Amino acid sequence: MNPSDEQKCLSAVNEALQVIGSKWAFLVISQLYYGPQRFNQLRRNLSTISIKSLTDILRHLEHYNRQVYPTNPISVEYSLTEKGREYREVLFQMRQWGEKWGSTPNEADHP
Repeated sequence: MNPSDEQKCLSAVNEALQVIGSKWAFLVISQLYYGPQRFNQLRRNLSTISIKSLTDILRHLEHYNRQVYPTNPISVEYSLTEKGREYREVLFQMRQWGEKWGSTPNEADHP
């Protein structure tokens, strides 16, 4: 791989890793694959997450939609955009790798 291609590769992989940069981002994204959810729905479904952590994660994620409904009180619903839905393939590939290599007891098999 030439240096230019290597830099593009590193940049692209870094971009993908930034999405799940915190321990909760993966779980929030996974919940939104089931469909749009309001803040309290997400909090209930992720029962051990704090309000602050959930708020921070939703702000961090670039690929969610925040839909505001003009009700009293105002209702907000979160869902994934096309970019967020396409991230599922990244997570699926990570799952496959983890299932294949994640429980390997032999240290020699690790990078």
